[in-house]
Parts: sequence; structure tokens; C-alpha cells
Amino acid sequence: MGGELTPREKCHLITRNLQEVLGEDKLMPILKERDLKVYWGTATTGKPHVAYFVPMSKIADFLKAGCEVTILFADLHAYLDNMKAPWELLELRTQYYETVIKAMLESIGVPLDKLKFIRGTDYQLSKEYTLDVYRLSSLVTQHDAKKAGAEVVKQVEHPLLSGLLYPGLQYLPSLGYTKRLHLMNPMVPGLTGTKMSSSEEESKIDLLDRKEDVKKKLKKAFCEPGNVENNGILSFIKHVLFPLKSEFVILRDAKWGGNKTYTTYEELEKDFATEVVHPGDLKSSVEVALNKLLDPVREKFNTPELKKLTSAAYPDLSKAKASVKNSTKNSNPEVVVPSQLDIRVGKVISVEKHPDADSLYLEKIDVGEPEPRTVISGLVQFVPKEQLQDRMVVLLCNLKPQKMRGVESQGMLLCASSLGEPRQVEPLDPPAGSCPGERVYVEGYESGQPDDELKPKKRVFEKLQADFRISEDFVAQWKQKNFMTRLGNVSCKTLKGGNIS
Repeated sequence: MGGELTPREKCHLITRNLQEVLGEDKLMPILKERDLKVYWGTATTGKPHVAYFVPMSKIADFLKAGCEVTILFADLHAYLDNMKAPWELLELRTQYYETVIKAMLESIGVPLDKLKFIRGTDYQLSKEYTLDVYRLSSLVTQHDAKKAGAEVVKQVEHPLLSGLLYPGLQYLPSLGYTKRLHLMNPMVPGLTGTKMSSSEEESKIDLLDRKEDVKKKLKKAFCEPGNVENNGILSFIKHVLFPLKSEFVILRDAKWGGNKTYTTYEELEKDFATEVVHPGDLKSSVEVALNKLLDPVREKFNTPELKKLTSAAYPDLSKAKASVKNSTKNSNPEVVVPSQLDIRVGKVISVEKHPDADSLYLEKIDVGEPEPRTVISGLVQFVPKEQLQDRMVVLLCNLKPQKMRGVESQGMLLCASSLGEPRQVEPLDPPAGSCPGERVYVEGYESGQPDDELKPKKRVFEKLQADFRISEDFVAQWKQKNFMTRLGNVSCKTLKGGNIS
């Protein structure tokens, strides 16, 4: 097929839907002489998730354009990146990556016989490569290595020397190698509105997630009506589903206009921005399309051999912790951690008096779900109703719903309160620019799945709340670790040193 296309048509296929192309001016002259040679590399660290379909769909484009494509499993990089892949698991994780990525490619109809697969350790341990690394170390300053590493290596308080080696494994023209073109994929927003990341469970859908898990995660995904910014649902449609299928169908009940087929992403985005398309319909339609992509992957891994590989490459640490916990159950209390709390940014969209209680009010709060949550509080006693309207707040979302005078409360506003008299209370403030539905986490506890529902008998929130405080800098903290979103710290305006409840 590649030979039938003109160089310009090939260029269009190669570059469409990319975030950026470095060296694009050199692309057409190459295509006029020969087909392009392309490699795509991935470090074998956390489990690949559905955002990996973005580069997979580009690989399909490259093959259609007649490119010679190599897929690199960068196993050595995975180890050097702050040991995200421990040495003893490196081989197992590389096997997992190779198997699951091949299954993804097959699920979108990419012929594997046209691809070349290679591992970093196949050539990065050779004499020639090692000498090049030493040569590079004599040319690159510590400053430049740190600067390059800061963009690609996980940052920690006490970085390892491996973090300086990592960027050096990508050769520079100063070693005499020809400068390459760089084809940059877009970074697909995760379900929480931040980057989709293997280390943040809430932000991603795993390739082996069950259908009920896909439904549950999509239901909680950030998808504010009319908001097309940082919308992981729309981004997945744009960068995966449209390139693969050339159309997308919104599935909806006949009373809401029935199904509608979109042949361009721009038309769909316009209808979503003007609220012609409802977030609930968008999510349910993506759920159907996504499960069609995932079914072949799930089926491939539904064998004893690959189930064993998955559990060996990614051992379930929670089971090990549970084993330790059970062995000491009689002597040690159950450990609770902040990641068990489902805390989100919310926006107050209305404040109304409780129909059967003079001191209580009903706040309708948008937390990025199809419908706003109703929260019952007495906050209006401390903050005027007008100041609450349209205010961005912080909401605990996985408390067991409770009825208060006949109305169900579906969460708890987190507020700072003064220690002395007269008592003062004010809502916690998320960072400026935050959107409804964004995850709030405690520094150092970004990963981990929140409990579906906090069990009252276990008193998880109460145990954690005992160490909630407002710092002298007005920052909300747990054990002196900051409450945060991707944009910065959660804070309050005036009540330094106060409690949080």
C-alpha cells in the first residue's frame, strides 16, 4: 500500500495527530528518495494502559505510509529510571510488555510480520555501545545531564547516579551520529484530568481491566459539560478511535435524539462544547468502543501461562501486606493510608435551605460526574451563601451516604476550623485553575486506589483526620505532608494552625 501513495500523502499519514515534529523540513526530501525508518521505544516499567493505543494507532499510520518500523522495549532504561523496574523483575516485565503490546497491535489490525521488535539489552551491553556511553560522559556536563534527566526520570529527594546515565543513553550528534527527526505523540489526559499514568491508579484504565471496572472508572472520569480542556475522554476519541475507525458513534436514547455518527472529531468537539452531546452519553459510547479494543487483549491473556506471567511481573503487594497484617492482627492495629480517601475538587453550583432543618443547607456540588452531588452542611452559619455560590471546594466523596432529615448527603466538604473561640470555619481552597473532578491527594501517596466506600466500622477517615492540620503557611496537611492536586497545594485563607474536618 505504501508504494501507491505519493510522498505528500505519506507525510500526511506520518504526521497527523502528532503534538510536534522536530526536523519536519527534512521529512519530505527523505520521502522523495525512500521510505522512512522509524523506531518507537517504551521503558518496561508500570503496566501499559489504554493511552498506549495512541502510539499503537500511529504505528498503524507508519505502516500504511510504507515506513520500516522497529519497536524498542527499553528494559535497561526502565531499571535506570529510579529502578521503576527492579532488576529481578526486568526480564518478566519485558516479556509482559512484548506480549501485551503485540496483542494491542493485533486488536487494531496491525500485521506483526511487518514490524521488528528489539530489547535495549540486545545492544546496550555491547562493547561498542559501552564505549559510546563513556565517550558521551566526557562531553556532557553534570548540569546538562541533570537538566535532561529532570524531564524524563522520576524526581526524588536523593537522586541516584542512574538518573544521570539515563538521558545519556540517547545519543547526541556530538558523537558523530546523524541528528534524527523526532515525532512527538500528544500526552493524553488521564481520567482525572491529569496525565494518564501507570503510577496513578485513578487516572488510567488498564488493558486487562474487566468490563465492570471500565464502566466504573469511566463513570468517575473528569468530563465537565462543555469543557474540552484536559478531557481524557475526548482526547482518547481524537487520538485513538477516530484514526482507527474514521468515525465515532454517540449512542443515546431516541428521546434524546437517538444515535449520531460523527465523521470528523472537530464536529464532535463542537457539539460537546455547546452541550449538544451530554458527558454521560459520551462516556457510555466510549465504553462500548473501548471494550471492543480490549476484548482481544483480555482474551489473549485469559490463559494460565499469561496469567502467571502477569502476576509474576507485577506481584500484588497488597496481598503481601495483607499477609503481614493478618499475621500480626492481634498485636497491631490495621494501618490506614491517605490514598484510601476519594478526595476531589468540586464546584458549588447551588446552595439551598434544607426543607426540614433551619440550620442545615443543601449544596449541589459538581465533582466531574454526570450529576452533581448533594452535600448537607451547616457551613452557611460561617460563610455567607453568596460566597459559596460558584466557589471551588474540596470534597470527600467515598463516605457512606447518610440521610439527614429525609435528604441523602453524598459527601463531606473539607473545611478548616479554628482552635479557639469564637469558632471559625472556612472551606479548603484547591489551587487556582483546578477543575471539578480533579483528584486531591497527600504528597507521597499519589498512587493507590481509593476505597469504593469507607466502612463506618473501620473508621478510616477518623483515624487519618486525627493528623490533619493547617500549617503555618496556610497549607492543608496530613502528618506534615501537603494535600495537593497536579496544580499545587490545597490551602485555606486565614486559619493557620487550625484543624480540618
